[in-house]
This record gives sequence, C-alpha cells and structure tokens, in this order.
Amino acid sequence: MRFKRNGSYTLNRKSKTKPNGKKPPTEEKKQYLEPEFTKIRVVDFDLKELVVLPREIDLNEWLASNTTTFFNLINLQYSTISEFCTGDTCQAMTACNTIYYWYDERGKKTKCTAPQYVDFVMSLCQKLVTDEEIFPTKYGKEFPNSFESLVKKICRYLFHVLAHLYWAHFKETVALDLQGHLNTLYAHFIVFVREFNLVDPKETCIMDDLSEILCTPAPLPAPAPAPSAPASAPSPSSQNHVTER
Repeated sequence: MRFKRNGSYTLNRKSKTKPNGKKPPTEEKKQYLEPEFTKIRVVDFDLKELVVLPREIDLNEWLASNTTTFFNLINLQYSTISEFCTGDTCQAMTACNTIYYWYDERGKKTKCTAPQYVDFVMSLCQKLVTDEEIFPTKYGKEFPNSFESLVKKICRYLFHVLAHLYWAHFKETVALDLQGHLNTLYAHFIVFVREFNLVDPKETCIMDDLSEILCTPAPLPAPAPAPSAPASAPSPSSQNHVTER
C-alpha cells in the first residue's frame, strides 16, 4: 500500500547538517506546564492507537507517511506564530535550557536566529520528503538503506521546532487559542517517535516534564450517577392490618 505524501514548505536555502546544544545561564517559568493549559487538547483518547504499525502496512511506508504528515503539521503550527518569531525577538534558537547551533555542509558551526534555524530545518525536511529516491511514492520503488537514519534526522529537527514553540511562543499560541492543537500535535509526535525509537531520549529530555503530562491519556469523565428509582407504595399484603375487637 502506498500513501500520497506531499510537502508544503519551499525555501531556497538548503543545508545538510546536524545541530548541537549549549545551555544558557538562566531558565524562565514554564507557562505551558500550568494545568489550565495542559488540560486543553483536541482529542482525549490514547494516541498510541494512532501510531502502532498496522499489520498490512510496510514499516518504511508507515514511517514515511507519518514523518511527512508531522513535517506538514509542525510547519503549519509554526506558521501561525511566525510573525512573532523574528531576528529581534528570537536572536538564538532556544528551547528550555538549550541553545541549538547549526552546522553547514563543511561542518562550520553557526549560531543563527530562530527563524533562520527553522528555515534551515524546513528547507532540509522539504528536500528529503519530496525526493523520490528517499521517500518513494511509486509502486515497486524501494526505500534506500539510509532511510531510517534520515527519518531520525528529520524527527530530531522537528522536535527542536516544537520545543521552541513552547519555550518562546506559547503566549502567542494561547492568544490565538491554538494551545489545544499544539498540545495534541506535540503529544502525538512524542508518542510516535517513542514507539519507533526515532529520537534519542537525551535529545528530548529537556521537555520530559511536558511529555509526562501530555502523553498520559486524559482521564475519562466520571459517569453520571444513575437516577434513583422512585419509592414505591407498599403492597396491600405488606401493610399491617388492625382488627377491631
């Protein structure tokens, strides 16, 4: 079975690299951990049911379909706040206690602004998911031996974008009333990468506090108490009879 997979992000800049993290000195309050926000989700069922590999689907097809979908959804989520993510407001690509650096094809380390970093990420992801030699869509076309490692690279980059959305732009997300969509997207993504071991836990540990909350299925609402049966009048046989004497 083949899935239709289409990218939606086109940029001119391309870079084939991997990031690195460095801790800045301070950490701010994490508004996104407050219960009034974490309880808001688009769905309330166990997301693991959505990521388990169906019996009739090839593993690589399943990874390709889901990875492309997450690329499109995370790109869309970022676009909702992109006007607030500028070189002035986000002078570095930060997430929690980490600053991400970009390395170009020659291995040169670059500290870039968050919008530049996201551009690099989306440009690279777009290039990969639309490459027929890497993400084949035609019947009979085989996946390359490097496919899994490339999926892991894409997922690692996409995690960086999600983490930055929470750390730097959660306030704007709430103002747009999109925190439920972000929470659901993040939880779905984390459950997926955990299911197939696509991102090193050392990479995602900076968001473990949020993952612990959002990846736990929301508790089902308590069932309404059954209405009590109306009291019935005693039957004649059960009444006490008084005999006059």
